[in-house]
Amino acid sequence: MSDFLCFAVYSASHAFNRLYKPLLDELGLTYPQYLVMVTLWERDDRTVGEIGEQLFLESNTLTPLLKRMEAAGLVSRSRDPADERQVRLRLTGEGRALLDKARLVPPCMLEATGLTGEEARSLTDQIGALRTRLSASE
Repeated sequence: MSDFLCFAVYSASHAFNRLYKPLLDELGLTYPQYLVMVTLWERDDRTVGEIGEQLFLESNTLTPLLKRMEAAGLVSRSRDPADERQVRLRLTGEGRALLDKARLVPPCMLEATGLTGEEARSLTDQIGALRTRLSASE
């Protein structure tokens, strides 16, 4: 098994999830919810489709997740007045305020990996390139 690239990525993903859990528990977020929040902190007022595309999540996965986030008061969902087919997602005041606490997550995660910033960027680039090649071969 240790020779399987896919198992190495899979097991590393599980290790990351275990490290993220206590940090995200303090924020009241799951990892997928955290990713949605990060996309909105980067640029608020996005369509659900844009978020799904960026996070590689299908609508049937994303919609219940967003409903829970809306019920928690972190985001608001509304139809786009220019195109009723589109649902727009915006941060609430509570969602914006959560960013102050969330700023601690990336440095904690980087420290836990033992990687330098440069090593982490390089590894991220390599994994992104691998994902692109795998997606192209589907």
